[in-house]
Amino acid sequence: MGVVIPLEEQLQEPGIDGLLVLVAQDMERVNQTILSRAASDVSMIPEVANHLISSGGKRLRPMLTLATAGLCGYAGAGHIKLAAAVEFMHTATLLHDDVVDESDMRRGKLAARMLWGNEASVLVGDFLLGQAFKMMVEVGSLPCLDTLSSAAAVIAEGEVMQLSAAKDTATSEDDYLAVIRAKTAALFGAAAEVGALLGRRPKPEIVACRGYGLNFGIAFQLIDDALDYGGTSAKLGKNIGDDFREGKITLPVVLSFRRGSQKEREFWRRTLEQNKIAEGDLETAIATMHKHRALADTIERARHYGAMARDALELFPASPWKFALSDVIDFCVNRAY
Repeated sequence: MGVVIPLEEQLQEPGIDGLLVLVAQDMERVNQTILSRAASDVSMIPEVANHLISSGGKRLRPMLTLATAGLCGYAGAGHIKLAAAVEFMHTATLLHDDVVDESDMRRGKLAARMLWGNEASVLVGDFLLGQAFKMMVEVGSLPCLDTLSSAAAVIAEGEVMQLSAAKDTATSEDDYLAVIRAKTAALFGAAAEVGALLGRRPKPEIVACRGYGLNFGIAFQLIDDALDYGGTSAKLGKNIGDDFREGKITLPVVLSFRRGSQKEREFWRRTLEQNKIAEGDLETAIATMHKHRALADTIERARHYGAMARDALELFPASPWKFALSDVIDFCVNRAY
């Protein structure tokens, strides 16, 4: 017989378990909504959508919407549709990203574009965005619609910013952080903010939830950046070194380039800017990053943003929701170990 741990103790264990317990029932409803809204008489649409939707993502972003709604005392049903809308926005960006980045794998499976083509991936992503906005309208909250539609525009800006910085080893740390604030953190921030908006909380609490999500999102992306050079495929959900092979300029690269010798900078220019990657270059890249503490400092930056996310929660009284939202920050950062 297993040992039963009281819920209060579970919630104080660092990790994601506390959040999963609290949102379990609502996530079932969100998942049902996702599946029903991905349906279409055009058979390719649910095929492509479900390929990615069912591929094992953590659904962190919709969970943030459910959790901040709980934190802010919301008692209606609008958070279910908004959480599903957030996941559709995320899924659409993944479909579009894989086309732009020419990625072959996503979450350990062939990317949708490899199975159905680039055109289908882009168009199904557009369908999911349309469904997301339909659900936002159905909820009937103009502030929530404003927050999520603004995030959609910012994410697109982030994608274009990343495209402009692609393969550019002269990218600064500030430039790179601006990209991930827009491309990744904006959706985390909006996902957390709409829970507070639904709860009709005072502006300081709405701003605090948004700040939590934004900083959590930055921390999450920085850990992903580090894992691409120092993790495992199981943790990352894609092949190790994909960012390197695709010529992506991420924070570990920025730090290594800035701190490196002339010879090392030429290595980064050859591999990332000119895409001339030879056998053993990934190992050289990882060794160079360790030499200059680029991975360790990227993780340290992630800890800093995680601490800012935790500080944003201090406005709220102690509750299982607050504990769970705090603990999931540890889950995010500890993926690097």
